Amino acid sequence: MDFSAPLLPEPAPPRLQPDLVDKRIKFMNENRIHRIFSVSLILKGAHALIECIGGLALAFGDKSTILALVNTLTQEELVEDPKDFIATHLLTFATHFSVSSQHFYAFYLLSHGIIKVFLVIGLLRNKLWAYPASLVVLGLFIIYQGYRFSYTHSFGLVVLTVLDLFVMLLIWHEYRLMRHGKISSQAAL
Repeated sequence: MDFSAPLLPEPAPPRLQPDLVDKRIKFMNENRIHRIFSVSLILKGAHALIECIGGLALAFGDKSTILALVNTLTQEELVEDPKDFIATHLLTFATHFSVSSQHFYAFYLLSHGIIKVFLVIGLLRNKLWAYPASLVVLGLFIIYQGYRFSYTHSFGLVVLTVLDLFVMLLIWHEYRLMRHGKISSQAAL
């Protein structure tokens, strides 16, 4: 044995291409995030269409039609439980629903729905302009929802705002990928 030779560390065992493994894991995560993004857009689009339908119904319906619809929807529940929270509140709302409120909600739902449908179509088609436009519009909706919450304290507005923030994060993530060329702006889903 030669003690004069320097001791060299033993070579590490060969690794199985860590870059390939890291890229594969990152791709799987990006693919999952993209699927969540796509599903959230489809849900946002469906919600926007429901808003458009509701806005049209309010625009072309009258107060007696709204009251009759609410009566039909709540009648059985109120027979079973005359103090049912949701049914009594819906009936009270419909009874006190003014023409000016009807016009406001018709305009709000229709405009909100049309804008969101337009943006969802742009995002589903991977149009670069739709990403920042969607972020701005959702940001404005969130500000308005915060303003409305200060008056109504509605739990529904909190849920809607949290969902909008989540969708904004997904839009921002996809936008960053598109700007860095990791998603083709010409590819449609």
